[in-house]
Amino acid sequence: MKEASWNDCLENNKAIKISPDKERADSLIETAEERINLVKEINEKNCNYVFEDYYTSVLELLQAIVILKGYKIINHICLGYYLKDILKREYLYLIFNDLRYKRNSLTYYGNRMEFEIAKQSIKKCKNVIKELKKLIKH
Repeated sequence: MKEASWNDCLENNKAIKISPDKERADSLIETAEERINLVKEINEKNCNYVFEDYYTSVLELLQAIVILKGYKIINHICLGYYLKDILKREYLYLIFNDLRYKRNSLTYYGNRMEFEIAKQSIKKCKNVIKELKKLIKH
């Protein structure tokens, strides 16, 4: 069954209650920051790869948040539902879901993004990262 809410994720064991792990969360945050610091320039040849790096950093920060709250989440869909249903960040959920769709299109179907779309998507990732870092500090 496909998950349609955070409760579905819990019921289908796509989100599992665990002990919070600050050390693991800190490691994910550090990895996300290091990944982004490696990006030097964005051009037409590398824009899709740069987008993937930014998206992965978004995932790492989201995973850090849920680990700090005592959850292990199995898929990206349920990470989105955590944003929407638990953190009550509908606008971040909508952006994240759009980015997830673009990343899946690129990764699983080989649909490369045009340069301008990739740049816009990277900008969205940067904004999501900024918002997630605020959530981590609370």
